[in-house]
Amino acid sequence: MNYLKRTADGYLSLQLASSGAVLIEGPKWCGKTTTAAQQAKSIISLQDPDMRDSYQATAEVKPSLLLAGDTPRLIDEWQEAPVLWDAVRTMVDKRNEFGQFIMTGSNSIDSKKKKEYIKHSGSGRIAKMQMLPMSLYESLESNGKISLQSLFDVPELDIDGITSDMTIEDLIFAACRGGWPASLKASFDKAKLQIAKNYIRTVCDTDVSTIDGIERNEKIAKAILQSYARNISTLAKKSVIYKDVNEHLEGISDTTFDTYLNALQRLFVIQDVDAWSPAIRSASAIRRGSKREFVDPSIAVAALGLSPQALYTDLKTFGFLFECMAIRDLKAYSMSLGGSISYYHDRYDLEADAVLHLEDGRYALIEFKLGSKEIEEGAGHLKEIKRLVQEHNKVEKQIKLREPDLMMVITGGHMAYTRPDGVKIIPLACLKD
Repeated sequence: MNYLKRTADGYLSLQLASSGAVLIEGPKWCGKTTTAAQQAKSIISLQDPDMRDSYQATAEVKPSLLLAGDTPRLIDEWQEAPVLWDAVRTMVDKRNEFGQFIMTGSNSIDSKKKKEYIKHSGSGRIAKMQMLPMSLYESLESNGKISLQSLFDVPELDIDGITSDMTIEDLIFAACRGGWPASLKASFDKAKLQIAKNYIRTVCDTDVSTIDGIERNEKIAKAILQSYARNISTLAKKSVIYKDVNEHLEGISDTTFDTYLNALQRLFVIQDVDAWSPAIRSASAIRRGSKREFVDPSIAVAALGLSPQALYTDLKTFGFLFECMAIRDLKAYSMSLGGSISYYHDRYDLEADAVLHLEDGRYALIEFKLGSKEIEEGAGHLKEIKRLVQEHNKVEKQIKLREPDLMMVITGGHMAYTRPDGVKIIPLACLKD
């Protein structure tokens, strides 16, 4: 199978052109090594079973020997020998050149090892970027007729009449399969769906323990994933998830629960969305809890044992999975723009499912709606938030808030168009970076 271009390709090139080293983080199986290898001139894999012991011995005695090779040199799963972090930083300083190393890691380093081995943050030498499972455009399912960057750069962009090539059934299957590159290589549908099941089995059986050497119970890890899946794309409190897990497996302390959550976050499995809290209305009105999300919707599907067929008749559940998939894609498409995602929700139930912030200060208010019946409600929410920002600016003399640069409802529907009020209605399967 030929390499499918990733949204990370251009951003990695940019980082290599402006930093001595680049760290690519993200969940296992999302394609970090394959993407890095496209731009690397030499590779060392610290998890190679034939060489692991030799590499570890070398790292303990003279880690700089592992850095010798054509540049950019890819150091795959660098956290297996954390002493290499400072070795890379030192070598970058010594050579004083950009684009020397690419480091990949499927989990953030254990705090104890970080304290023991890493003496420097790497600031100014090692740039960081995150990879995700493949977006619909990267998996060649979104037709990419509407560019996210163009939506920001060209407010008057004509999108009317642009249509999606994906049906609701197609979107459901894509969410169940997930954005795992390996799933695209599978020859039949059942095999494609098995990838996500294998992923969470590996996470629960092995990864939650090997991440920091603390033995953990796979049943507890799976119960947490299942509870998260039942609460995906909601503002469920941590206490609610904790209670849910204890109803299935009694006797789990809150401290133990927190260590499992921490491990799943460090493995990039759980990626909650934080609240956006602009200074509109009373500060006490803004909900600040986290929105529960996975790095890919297929994790929720696999954790709950769902299937595409089950979701065909349960579009309410699929609506939450659709939101998770859309957030994954927006993160990928906005990578080169310095994008970050939050949400808005207040006690009056006014909400924006997502707020996409760009590094230059521009932002978009976004609602996710599967069908056309919900579009009016979603657009109404976005316009009301914009009105509150405008009212704030009329009253506030010193601290002005930027008005939203873009308001859009992302749908599972067929056609894109701009409403008379300026809200853009865009099928998810029409977007690209």
